[in-house]
This record gives sequence, C-alpha cells and structure tokens, in this order.
Amino acid sequence: MDREEDNKQTLRSPLIDNNIQGHGEGGIHGEISKTNTSTIHQKGIDDERKKNVVVEEVKKQLWLAGPLICVSFLQFCLQLISVMFVGHLGELALSGASMATSFASVTGFSMLQGMASALDTLCGQSYGAKQYHMLGIHTQRAMLVLSLASIPLAFIWANTGTILVALGQDPEISREAELYARYMIPSIFAYGLLQCLVKFLQMQNIVFPMMIGAGITTLLHLLVCWILVFKSGLGSRGAALANSISYWVNVVLLALYVKFSSSCAKSWTGFSKEALHNILTFLKLAIPSAVMVCLEIWSFEMMVLLSGLLPNPQLETSVLSIW
Repeated sequence: MDREEDNKQTLRSPLIDNNIQGHGEGGIHGEISKTNTSTIHQKGIDDERKKNVVVEEVKKQLWLAGPLICVSFLQFCLQLISVMFVGHLGELALSGASMATSFASVTGFSMLQGMASALDTLCGQSYGAKQYHMLGIHTQRAMLVLSLASIPLAFIWANTGTILVALGQDPEISREAELYARYMIPSIFAYGLLQCLVKFLQMQNIVFPMMIGAGITTLLHLLVCWILVFKSGLGSRGAALANSISYWVNVVLLALYVKFSSSCAKSWTGFSKEALHNILTFLKLAIPSAVMVCLEIWSFEMMVLLSGLLPNPQLETSVLSIW
C-alpha cells in the first residue's frame, strides 16, 4: 500500500498546481477556460480605457484648436476688412491698398511671425520643465528682438513706392501703395509684440482670452475703418491707420490680461534684465523659423506683386485683392 501511494505522489508534476492535478483532466480544462475568460475580459477593459483616453485627448485638442483657429482668422480679417473698405473708393485706391498689403506681408509681417515662432520651442521647453518664470523671460527677449527688427522694416515700408517702381510696377499704383504703407508703419511694431504675447499665452494653453481679445479688436476695427475711411476724409490712408490702431488695441488687451490675470502670475513676474542675455540663442532659432514661414507666405503674396506686371495692372491687382 505504501508503495502505491509513493508511486501516485511521484506521478504528480511539480510544475502544475496541486489543485489542478487534483481535479484531473476536467479540472485542467476548467482552469484554462477561466483563465481565457479572464484574459478576454481584461483585454476588453484595456481597450475601453484606451478608447476613453483617445476621446479625452481629442476633446482637449479641439478645445485648444478651435479658439486658435478663430484667433488666426480674426487677425487675418483686419487687413481684409481694410481692403474691403478701400474697395469703395475706386480701382486705383484698391490696387494700391492690395499691393501695399502684399508688400507689407512679404517684407514685414511674415518675418516677424516667423521669428516669433522661436518661442514655440523655448517657451514649450520651459513650460514642460515647470520653469514657468522663464516663459516671461523668453517672451521679453523676443519682444526686444522683434521691436529692433521692426525698425529697418519700417524704413523699407517708408520707401515702398521706390522699391515697387524699381521692380517694374506701375508708378501710380506704387505711389498709392507707398502712401498706404506709410500709414501702416505703426502696425509693424504692434504686430511683433502681438505675436510674442500670443505665443506666450498659447504655450500655457490660455486660448480663450486671445479669442475674446481678437473678437473685440475685429468688431472695433469695423467701426474705426468706417470712421477713418468715409467720415474723416483720409480715404485709403484711414484704412491703413485703422490697421495700426487695431493691432495696438489687441496688444493692449492681451498685455492687460497678462498683467492682471492670476493665470499668468507664475509665468509673468515683471520685466527682468535676464531678458537681455542669450539673445544669440534666440536668433539661432528665430532666423530659420523666419525663413521657413517667409517662404510659405511669399509663395502666395508674390501672385499679387506679379499681377502688377500685367497689361492692365489696376484691374488685375484689384481682382487678385479679392482672392
């Protein structure tokens, strides 16, 4: 009897659980079935969790992307609205405004927009590292550099007519474009500051204040354009001046929010001398970014400039201004 019991014990595998061996073949299949059911159930739970994570991430992206799209669209509308008002003044005025707007975009706005894109990298790194005070430092440095860069661009705008004539454009349109561009000179300084503030807030996921500020500015721009173009007697010059006023209004609105909002308390601690350092580091990112953005924008704006070389430049430029 003892030998039979010993033989039974030796038949038991040390690698299989005793409970399973005790139930025999049926017990083994039962345990495997339970294991498979548990695995399938766990996989279903994991898939549901992944689906929820993806849905939540999509909601967050849309929550950020929607206001940013509105901000870009509303800022674009400022110059479009001005050109629309000038369109009521005649073909020559519309051609000059359209030419000046494209020239300003090529020689000014695109460069500043590209240089400000360096903040995407610098502020993004600081925000990810939770060095929130550095966001303000990077932004102040960008404001300084872009303001200095705006000075030579302003001189270029002041001589728009001479440059356009040298490029073979119609003298009358070039003269009208220079008049329009000169009244837009204050806007280039505001535009640089505006791009810096937009990047500063965007890196912190603060997008709704930007949308509200852009909306207020656009609505106000309609009123300012109407007053300066039709009521003040400035004509096309009033539309250009309205651009400058509206950009500065947008800058002031965002600056007030940054100054007094608790959302920016950690990231904006006031002006610092530290912003005067590492300017070369900023330029190493800003210049390639500017080239990248400029090449993209120039490919569109060059169409308007080239239209001035056609046989009927006033008509052709006016038509492309609608596009």
